[in-house]
Amino acid sequence: MGEVVEVNMSTPSMTRSPLPDSLPKTPKSPFVSRFMSTPLASPMKKAIISMQGYLEEVGHFTKLDPQDAWLPITESRNGNAYYSAFHTLCSGIGVQALVLPLAFKTLGWTWGIICLSLAFIWQMYTLWLLIQLHESDSGKRYSRYLRLSMEAFGEKLGKLLALFPTMYLSGGTCVTLIMIGGGTMKIFFQILCGDVCNVFSLSTVEWYVVFTCCAVVLAQLPNLNSIAGVSLIGAITAISYCTIIWVVSISKTRPMAVSYVPQPQDTKFNVGKLFNIFNALGIITFAFRGHNLVLEIQGTMPSSAKHPSRVPMWKGVKYAYVIIAMCLFPIAIGGYWAYGNLIPDGGMLRALQKYHGDDTSKFLLGLTSLIVVINSLSSFQIYAMPVFDNLEARYTSNRNKPCPWWLRSGFRAFFGCLAFFIAVALPFLPSLAGLLGGVALPITLAYPCFMWILIKKPQKYSGIWFLNWALGVMGMVLSVLVLSGAIWGIVTIGIEIHFFKPK
Repeated sequence: MGEVVEVNMSTPSMTRSPLPDSLPKTPKSPFVSRFMSTPLASPMKKAIISMQGYLEEVGHFTKLDPQDAWLPITESRNGNAYYSAFHTLCSGIGVQALVLPLAFKTLGWTWGIICLSLAFIWQMYTLWLLIQLHESDSGKRYSRYLRLSMEAFGEKLGKLLALFPTMYLSGGTCVTLIMIGGGTMKIFFQILCGDVCNVFSLSTVEWYVVFTCCAVVLAQLPNLNSIAGVSLIGAITAISYCTIIWVVSISKTRPMAVSYVPQPQDTKFNVGKLFNIFNALGIITFAFRGHNLVLEIQGTMPSSAKHPSRVPMWKGVKYAYVIIAMCLFPIAIGGYWAYGNLIPDGGMLRALQKYHGDDTSKFLLGLTSLIVVINSLSSFQIYAMPVFDNLEARYTSNRNKPCPWWLRSGFRAFFGCLAFFIAVALPFLPSLAGLLGGVALPITLAYPCFMWILIKKPQKYSGIWFLNWALGVMGMVLSVLVLSGAIWGIVTIGIEIHFFKPK
């Protein structure tokens, strides 16, 4: 929701009159002139002069929308560059990074590294665009991606383009995290107890319940700034499990018959090979996530003309993405070097269990599983926050008062139960990730470029104008290619659909 900022460069009592000296001036009261010259008035005069200088330097007042002060994203405004880095790391590194070597399986060494590098630069540029667009020249702050989209494309088109992708990236990610976190809890329990505890082992659905209960309890933290510590834990665990997995993979003996010839090996051009390339590009682009949360994170920071929020936000994002690059590139390159074309469809975590499950200590495997669970719980909080914000916004806009604590807790418990129900009812949802992710891809690569053109209105045919048009169009084309590749995979390979039967 945008914030109204009034530009008030001057006030009648604090600035010089713009009228010429020749015109008559309003006579001053003799009492006021006499009082302001006394010693008692000296501190008051200094305070007025000091305030006048401050207002001239800052140049504007910020009037917050009362509803923004009631919502969890913008309720607290004491964020900083550190909080920005914590949130960005937690939301930017996920288990989708562990399947990056699968893209190299199709693209090979050269094109794999080139595409990964270009995607990293591209999404960093669109991140920079979003951070700059957060504060408009008219004084508004856009603390939600949907609000910025509606401002750029119009209310109806903006909702049509951004509502489903942003809600999928939030809600769909939380459903996936329940599947990953609950399933990994089960693996951790099996590693910890071995054959002794098989009799008392919980089912997959029961582990989903355990994970969801933990996530809902943690979700009672009131706002986005209050989970900065949770995001820090999520960032540390994400870096840890990525590092452990690629270090163990390259330090162990490689499997026999490792090959680096791109798959399929048929040198003739065919439709299947083309769609495999599209799927590989989709895997690379899906590895970079979190653009739907950038404006929300920046909305937690104070801002003024002298200290705009984009400065600490960009500072935190830069440091965060240096660390993200140090995680993603070793996972992709080291994983492909260790397993080559033998890497299974489950990615690095599945490869570690398949090829090194016997020669790796149970302590290390158990530690990795525990870290993945903690990271899933932490990531759930930041990805669920836009959903919580949207639920509470409906209440505050209708009732014109803040959401009471018991209703806020109820909203969060309701969303946790809904995400759990979807995870149990649709266990094949990860198989549709390529299809749904293709719809959400423009959120990261295309829409920021178009929104920059529509809002900033750069000079036609200038360099920045050509760059944003080219990247925006390429992002939309790439989205269509990824969608077609996902559909091709579903048609040719098939998908195992089973309701209410999670494995």
